Amino acid sequence: MKYIAVLFALLWCLTPLAAQDMQISGLFDSTVSLEAGTGDAEAFSYGIEEYANLRVRADIGDYARFYGAFNLIAGAGTSLNTATVMSALNAATTGLSASPYIAGDNYAAAMELERLYVQVNSNALDLVTGLMPLHFGYGQVFGPSDFLNPRNVLFPDARARGIIGASAAFYYPESAKVRAFAAAPQRLTSAAAINSAGEGFRFGLAADNDWNWGSVQALYVFETPQSAAPDGRHQMGLSIKADVELGLVMDALYTYDHAARNDALNGLSASAGFDYSLLDGDFYVLAEYLYNGASSITARSAANPSGLVVKRHYAYALCRYMFSDYTNVSLSCMVGIEDASFLPTASFYHELFQGMGMRFSAQFPLAIEEDGEFAPRTMGRHFSFTTKVSFRF
Repeated sequence: MKYIAVLFALLWCLTPLAAQDMQISGLFDSTVSLEAGTGDAEAFSYGIEEYANLRVRADIGDYARFYGAFNLIAGAGTSLNTATVMSALNAATTGLSASPYIAGDNYAAAMELERLYVQVNSNALDLVTGLMPLHFGYGQVFGPSDFLNPRNVLFPDARARGIIGASAAFYYPESAKVRAFAAAPQRLTSAAAINSAGEGFRFGLAADNDWNWGSVQALYVFETPQSAAPDGRHQMGLSIKADVELGLVMDALYTYDHAARNDALNGLSASAGFDYSLLDGDFYVLAEYLYNGASSITARSAANPSGLVVKRHYAYALCRYMFSDYTNVSLSCMVGIEDASFLPTASFYHELFQGMGMRFSAQFPLAIEEDGEFAPRTMGRHFSFTTKVSFRF
């Protein structure tokens, strides 16, 4: 951790020498959560978290730009599994306990380097290399095609984790784009990533085209052979977005692994949904469905960062009403269709002034079966209440 601080301090000092312009921006969240438990769960628990994301952007000459970002977290209590911890420490864990951190008298703290890359732009070609986000597909909730930076549906506010890699995007004509990319192997531990023998590198191509009615993206990825897949893996993706009366989206990624020959649908991860606005845009609804094959990219990602148990069918729905540009209320629900379990969330947001907002939210897990994924009765249920104050600068 101290080496990250030294590295970023060095970059902070050297970047202005080559940069024509520098911008510093960031986000600070202060979150307090309370949980009431039933069954075997604790009767009462709490969590306090202070989180900052700091970003630096600097122009280098007329065509290049440097990006850097890191996360700072300090927390206390037993509920250290909020969106920022899930994102900034380790998407495969549910808290600070499985990640490196510093313990103070009454808090635990950690820092993570989140972005460190350079982008070179021209009229027909963009080059990006470093620790960066590399997104694919148009899915709004599940997004199976977004396999390099998988989102966590249960923590929608979490920032996407970056990858070490490079991409080259070609624009011709203006409505079309082709990207060639490469990414370092995905490992479950930082030590494995540093000491990797090079197995599991991913190389691919993605092609996008835009029309008046919507957009289409096709994706192909090859993952080099490794012990878990001695013949390598092939992945083919397709994502479609259509803007008609409804906003329609379909996103799918199929993984073919010769060593895991079984039910052909096991390698498929696919989502489909829609969104719609009415009452002059004040009322907004969104719904999306996910099919999650047992050996698909959604199930196979490191410890399943989507946060889902490997079951086949999921659904998500959201409705939001805007009282004004500064105040809204929303109700969302994550559904495990196979075990009839539900995770409804109610939220109220108000922007006190430009750059400062407050959000109050509550979650009430429900399940029909004895051991539903989102409300496991065998472990007890948690009814959570969260207050978050956010500052952007």
